[in-house]
Amino acid sequence: MSDVIVVGAGPVGVMVAAELARLGVAASVIDGRENPSAGTRAVGLHAAALSALEDSGATERLLADARRVRTGVATAQGRRLGSVHFDRLRSRHPYVATLPQHATEAALAATADFWGAPDVRRGVTATRVAQTGASGVDVQLRDRDGATVIEHTPLVVIATGSRGRAISPLTGAVRTRNYPDRYLMTDAPDTSDDGDSAIVRLEADGVLESFPLPGGMRRYVAWVESGGVEAGDAATDRLRSIVARRMGTERGAESITWATSFGVRRALVPAMRGGRVFAIGDAAHEVSPIGGQGMNLGLVDAATLAPLLARWVREGAAPETELARWERSRLAAAVLSGRIAAANTVLGRALKGVPDRARRTAVRLALGGKSGDVLARAYAMGFDPAARS
Repeated sequence: MSDVIVVGAGPVGVMVAAELARLGVAASVIDGRENPSAGTRAVGLHAAALSALEDSGATERLLADARRVRTGVATAQGRRLGSVHFDRLRSRHPYVATLPQHATEAALAATADFWGAPDVRRGVTATRVAQTGASGVDVQLRDRDGATVIEHTPLVVIATGSRGRAISPLTGAVRTRNYPDRYLMTDAPDTSDDGDSAIVRLEADGVLESFPLPGGMRRYVAWVESGGVEAGDAATDRLRSIVARRMGTERGAESITWATSFGVRRALVPAMRGGRVFAIGDAAHEVSPIGGQGMNLGLVDAATLAPLLARWVREGAAPETELARWERSRLAAAVLSGRIAAANTVLGRALKGVPDRARRTAVRLALGGKSGDVLARAYAMGFDPAARS
């Protein structure tokens, strides 16, 4: 019997298993998917997460192939509105590190292997998680052949992302808000002149964000009017047209060969702990991808929870004071990131005439002087309660 069962083998689940293994606790990680996720949405690693992962060695692995973005630039109608300078942050990591999600997952898996974490049990789906009195937790599992078995364990961490919330009353109590916004996204060879800067183009017909990636690539994310085509070749053509129009040049657009769409949702559980069951990452809190803090929140959840679980296992008693502090801290961090992401989402919508001019003026003022440094700290998660200077 494992001391801890981790449900979900995405970046957050693998990270908590790696940290537990480093601290001498063997966790069994289960995932219903036969193969690792091929997700590509999350590309930014912020200072708070990079600092939290240093002790495990994951940070060094992540940075080995990452690209460091030290400046973010806001423009409109071809004119510069202002900049945020991550390189002015008082941080061990004064930048945003960009890395495709599959590379991030590979680095975290290598970290787990280094510390001797057990292999992920793939094709095994958790269908129910229920605490049995004060002694432990029953996890009902279904294997790839459809057989059902119940495993008993002292502690469970739910890191399934949003798809697995129904397995427990803890995550089933989530409060969710759906936004009307839609986006098209792609990664393409970087033929722009934007270099190592992230660029946010605030145009009247919606925002276009672009971020440099390793290997000479660039991520483009564009706000789009809902109701249009969002799949296939037509979506690719639509994104090419949007990128060319909002950049004012065909450069960049001509290298786009595919596009995918996504919407925006905000979710938060009332509690991240229910006795011996914990929820972290998107299973507990989901924020708009615009701002790039969602995966980072989950990684910090994992790195800060693991030592407390290891202590529980070693001492045979829950460190109640520390766990309560951890839960308050992580819920507060999720609320703050959710508000920042929501503000980014609203800021990037289509605006015409006077509202568009007011937006440009507000952004220009916000990015000037000391307020620009505050925004840089906020976007880099420097106000996260777990952030290290």
